[in-house]
Amino acid sequence: MRPVSAKVVKRLHLVEVDPIEVFGRNDVFLRHIQDAFSHVQIVGRGADLFLEGEEASVECVEGLFLDMISMVKSGRTLQESDIRYFTSLALEEGGGEISRLYDSKKKYFHLKKQVKPKTLGQERYVSALEKHDVVFAIGPAGTGKTYLAVAAAVSALRRRQVNRIVLVRPAVEAGENLGFLPGDFQEKVDPYLRPLYDALHDLMGADRIQRSLDMGILEVAPLAYMRGRTMNDAFVILDEAQNTTIGQMKMFLTRLGANSRAVITGDVTQVDLPDPSDSGLVRIQPILQEVPEIGFLYLTHRDVVRHHLVQQIIRAFDDHAAGNGSGPSERKEPAEEKRERKE
Repeated sequence: MRPVSAKVVKRLHLVEVDPIEVFGRNDVFLRHIQDAFSHVQIVGRGADLFLEGEEASVECVEGLFLDMISMVKSGRTLQESDIRYFTSLALEEGGGEISRLYDSKKKYFHLKKQVKPKTLGQERYVSALEKHDVVFAIGPAGTGKTYLAVAAAVSALRRRQVNRIVLVRPAVEAGENLGFLPGDFQEKVDPYLRPLYDALHDLMGADRIQRSLDMGILEVAPLAYMRGRTMNDAFVILDEAQNTTIGQMKMFLTRLGANSRAVITGDVTQVDLPDPSDSGLVRIQPILQEVPEIGFLYLTHRDVVRHHLVQQIIRAFDDHAAGNGSGPSERKEPAEEKRERKE
């Protein structure tokens, strides 16, 4: 039987910050944290915050609020989605790493708008993009895999580290044979490439995208059109890579030329190939895991930055697959944990 710890009471006095920024409008942040830590009584009064409960739990909640206060002081405007993530992190890992996301000395992408990682998984992803010429980002929908890759590419182009950006996607539904579809080339491939255009529009703006396309600085194309080419001085992104075969994956990776970088993104739980086990993204991992110059990043439901229900949906699917003893979500490559620690 677990011994009951003595209860403690702690008081935090908010200095140089508006309590609303920490408590949330109408105390919405406080209520969410209270629901998550039901065994700790949390009360906000004016500029004071009172915590009561078992010492270990109170210290965890105190650390969470201290991180929130520090972020507000640094100019961060907290959102409800931030609080949900910080709370889940504190519950699962005890907190302590949240401030890493908002290190003022850390360099992020300054584009049409500032792009910063919103989770620790994304922070590791950004670090890998800075360190490696080839990065695999594997994880569920909504974790920012494509968006951060496009941000890194646009940033590299702005800093003249590369001369062009090439964005690639497999057109699985048409069997990589687009000839029978109506319209010209661009109209044929647009449905498959629209998510990449969406990220570009957010980071560059429509006028600059069109100029870059006209000048050949930016290229958006299906994977089928990469065969036989060599990408020099380019930042190349292969999106939805779970829908490549191992042969297509090898073909893509061997397109890289001098002074080029590549990011390969995908979700191994959403393979659209007739036989999911043929996925190049699944089969490439044990082949390249031990190449030190290649980074593998594994994002999870905790890194989802869309609607908070998306996190719960993904977790429910993962739990269901694990419970049935089948499905891509239970796949764990032998070196995955080792690679995650290295990143």
